[in-house]
Amino acid sequence: MMLKKTICPYDCPASCGLLAETDGDRIYRMIGDPDHPATRGVICAKVRGYVKSLYHRERLLRPMKRNGRKGSGEFVPISWEEAADLIALRFGCIIKKEGPQAILPAVYSGVMSDIQRFCGHAFFNYMGASELVMSLCSSAKGEGYAQVMGKTPSLDPGELRDSDCVLVWGCNAAATRIHSMADLVNGKKQGKKIILIDTYENPTARVADEVVLIRPGTDGALALSLMQVLVEEGLADMLFLEEETVGAGELIGTLGDYTPERTEKITGIPAGRVRKLARAYAAAQAPSVLLGSGLSRHRNGAMAVRLITILPAFVGAWKYRGGGICGCMVSGGEVFRMDLIRRPDFRETPGRKININQLASALAGDIQGSPIKGLYVYGLNPANTVSNQKKLLEGLAREDLFTVVHERFMTDTARYADVLLPAAFSVEQSDVYRSYGYFTAGYAEKIVEPAGECKSNWDTFRLLAGAMGYRNSYFEKTEAEMVQKVLREAGSFLRERPADEWERIQGGGSISFPEADHQIYRTKSGKIEIVNREAEIPVPMYLQAEEDGYPLHLVSGPSVHTLNSTFGERADLRARRGVMSLLVHPEDAEMRNIRDGERVLCFNDLAEVEFQAEVTVRVKKGTVIAEGVYDIAHSLNGLTVNALHHERLSDCGAATTLNDNTVDIRPAGAAVDIPN
Repeated sequence: MMLKKTICPYDCPASCGLLAETDGDRIYRMIGDPDHPATRGVICAKVRGYVKSLYHRERLLRPMKRNGRKGSGEFVPISWEEAADLIALRFGCIIKKEGPQAILPAVYSGVMSDIQRFCGHAFFNYMGASELVMSLCSSAKGEGYAQVMGKTPSLDPGELRDSDCVLVWGCNAAATRIHSMADLVNGKKQGKKIILIDTYENPTARVADEVVLIRPGTDGALALSLMQVLVEEGLADMLFLEEETVGAGELIGTLGDYTPERTEKITGIPAGRVRKLARAYAAAQAPSVLLGSGLSRHRNGAMAVRLITILPAFVGAWKYRGGGICGCMVSGGEVFRMDLIRRPDFRETPGRKININQLASALAGDIQGSPIKGLYVYGLNPANTVSNQKKLLEGLAREDLFTVVHERFMTDTARYADVLLPAAFSVEQSDVYRSYGYFTAGYAEKIVEPAGECKSNWDTFRLLAGAMGYRNSYFEKTEAEMVQKVLREAGSFLRERPADEWERIQGGGSISFPEADHQIYRTKSGKIEIVNREAEIPVPMYLQAEEDGYPLHLVSGPSVHTLNSTFGERADLRARRGVMSLLVHPEDAEMRNIRDGERVLCFNDLAEVEFQAEVTVRVKKGTVIAEGVYDIAHSLNGLTVNALHHERLSDCGAATTLNDNTVDIRPAGAAVDIPN
């Protein structure tokens, strides 16, 4: 028995280092790698049970084709050769009749390693298919930060240890940043101030000194109000603003519109509490903001992030170790060359772009251009994770839509496949990794052979390229050869590392890049750009989102027990997560005659979704919270929270606005037991 290094492949900021206990044929357990430079042996309960998923009795092990109505989950086994020939035949017919842009790949973050995640881009670029705009998560957040800081890296989470005041803003660190949770706990013990700003008391509240509840979509107004207090009370670092920023005076000239008394009506936060918060922030020498992504998932999301990003400049936080903002851009350089993997040069003409958040409309034929006739899904479960679920399921049920799904389990999306292909787990394939939340990178070598007839994305696209008649050296490389090419021709960030770090990566380890100098502002002006003349709105301002006509704001939060729709096969994790619940403020519940534990219908113009009510003061009045992504089998009426999310896009970054929806609720029946 031996321990082999590997890396967590799931959609989490850390890319944790792992050790797999194996005899070379089978993996027996997964533990944290204490030598990993960022995560140092700490892993979540989900990944500690990795082996339960790897050898799960319901894992897909053979290619199959549909043998019943779409959505029934009825399939018969076929060989890989039959599957590849059938896909090539059907895709070929679509291309001949409708053109290649009638085919759409659908991929997101089912696996976060670079080659396995992005090699499909090369295949579909070669084909000339439509392109999916992958903006499901935090592109508005990235755009808002970049409009102020350009390519300046934000704080690495490890730098929060040097902060003496942390505003945990719109971030459920207990679910999404468990390593930062340890730093927050230790910081609190040392007397550092931890303040949670969110739409509800998420599980991170247990480590906070104070919780500030805010109305959804109003975070930008709070940031402006904090700046107004800082200036009014002489707490702002005016010298820093003058020397290190562009346009501070123009923004300051607008702050009279954002006094705490005025913004109280917007945010729902009492004026006195805003002043207290501003003073606590200014009293710290190195205050920081740990910024989540949920607040950017609004029609004004990029602007809200832009305003929060400006806030540290008002106290000169960037001058001190641990001061600034964490949770945005972590790297200012290229680690691995994505062009070697994605191969944009394969595309002869620009492809039609379809935003992932509007996939439902694309499948329904509401997007301009050729109707989607072929859909290839991998690393994504859109039936559970993309907005407008009811319409999306109707699109997937189209008999004239040829759908291929490459998956590990019979997900709700897989049930609609015409051809279903069995996918490999991360330990059954080799790849390189970049953390999107820490300054780390690494290489993980295949540890065991894929179970049954499962194949990695790389091997699957190689097979399909051959069946399609694509003759290019790219598709002839083995997985190992491609990994070595990507390592050999790495980006500038990695090429500059010392020889011992190169050896560590080549040996299957991870390295951590040095902390960035946050006072070197990688913007066009070389300064923090409070006013950005290239932005559509040069001088930032609070943007009031339009109301949809329903009285309650719906916010979707992450579950600490599962990860989006991943781990849906794990009964132990589902049991800990519990029934599909909706957090409701007592006053909102009382006026609708809703009792705790009672079934309720949550509805808007898109759908009606059944939940179990959890009546609690943890949520702000006028807001309801749905934690976690559930599959349809464990929903209460065949739909989940994404059925209530519109397809609208954010102000910048073309991102999801899943937290910018309004609903109402009414009683629907008695309490229910937790499904197993």
